[in-house]
Amino acid sequence: MSLAHRDARREPLAELSRFRGEFYSCLTARSDALFELADAVLCGDGPVRSLVELSLVGEHRRGHGGLYAAVARGRVDADRMRRALASVSLPRALDGRLVLAVDVTCWLRPDAHTSPQRILCHTYGRGKDQHIPVPGWPYSIVCALEPGRSSWTAPLDALRLAPGDDAATVTARQLRELLERLIATGQWQSGDPDVLVIADAGYDAPRLAHLLRDLPLQVLARMRSDRVLRRPAPPRQPHTMGRPPRHGGEFVFGQPATWGTPDTATVADTRLYGTATARSWDRLHPKLTHRSSWAAADGALPVVEGTVIRLDVDHLPSGATPKPVWLWWSGTGATEADTDRLWQAYLRRFDIEHTFRLFKQTLGWTCPKIRTPEAADRWTWLILAVYTQLRLARPLAADRHRPWEKPTPSHRLTPARVRRDFRHIRPKTACPARAPKPTRPGPGRPPGRKNTRPTPRHDVHTPNKTGTTTSLKTKSTTPRPRRTS
Repeated sequence: MSLAHRDARREPLAELSRFRGEFYSCLTARSDALFELADAVLCGDGPVRSLVELSLVGEHRRGHGGLYAAVARGRVDADRMRRALASVSLPRALDGRLVLAVDVTCWLRPDAHTSPQRILCHTYGRGKDQHIPVPGWPYSIVCALEPGRSSWTAPLDALRLAPGDDAATVTARQLRELLERLIATGQWQSGDPDVLVIADAGYDAPRLAHLLRDLPLQVLARMRSDRVLRRPAPPRQPHTMGRPPRHGGEFVFGQPATWGTPDTATVADTRLYGTATARSWDRLHPKLTHRSSWAAADGALPVVEGTVIRLDVDHLPSGATPKPVWLWWSGTGATEADTDRLWQAYLRRFDIEHTFRLFKQTLGWTCPKIRTPEAADRWTWLILAVYTQLRLARPLAADRHRPWEKPTPSHRLTPARVRRDFRHIRPKTACPARAPKPTRPGPGRPPGRKNTRPTPRHDVHTPNKTGTTTSLKTKSTTPRPRRTS
């Protein structure tokens, strides 16, 4: 091994050790048990199925009772954890720009009638073209995206949506605080390109851009194909009476006759989609009304202009019929290079789906039957710390593939394959957790005593159209009196 190669491996190892030490400092109660629990998730042989199985991993030196107590009664300094995630090395686009993806993923808890603050979450894939609401805890997660095709992202923040929260307002506050941390840690400096935030059609992109208009940040989001936008207001003619119009003609996504001549048009050849044709129209905006998320706004509603991009491809890798993709960008005056850069950046948004699948299927994010939302937040921060350690250990991992698997180059290892080798990387890093103290088991419940404490049952909150929340009553647990003959 050459000296330069040894130094190149030493720097990722030092960064991984620093993050592990900072992660331990973020654990303010039952820190040793929580830290070893995270190491057990990292060094497990297979997917995490339950919490009690993690107590059998060699890196977890405590019993299963201490494991459950750490999750239930431990404490994590969330603010310091957010700063630690923002201070590590982050992936950037080819032009040096930070590209962030924001999305909501749900921790479904349909049978947890005693768990508070559950919300009806829309789920997909549980039936043919069916969206079934299931009670659970939705989390808004922000990740930094890599420039090329990859299953890696860099999670930066996680925030659980409480009953009655407005998704656009909460996401805007989350992004504002995240950008302040990125500026404080030196990830963004004056003169750097604006941060690009990519979202799916579930977000109100004009409202998100309006709430973040004072930050060096741009919003790119997909829009439904049935939207209707407006053009800029025409210039006022002299000697015209009455109030000047605020909106111009309609731009209907489903009516090509209303589109007119696009401002830019590009054609690119892709490997997976064939020929990709992108067209853009400048300075289009929605006609806002005092309804939905703008119901609480006072006075005249703003005019939020942006650029609309329509993307058409020849075919899809799955063989399905391709549909056009409509994108809305908060910037104006897009060039042909901007149009190609934006739709290619939007395709990278789907990398966050790989991260969610790894959280749930491999790292066991939603496997524990946790009762309180505070414990769910604690376990969520542990999973984010585990994934960050995997990402930092990516240059250090070796390919430990199964006999029936094909070898993979070290620079193309997936998070699951890096996790296989983390047990060999861990001894080289700092491990601040202290050894457990020997103790005797507790006496337990005295014989003849029963648990007579009543079990509280919480309602499921669901938002309605007016912005308030209603609750769905659960089945009462009061026993019925017996019928006497």
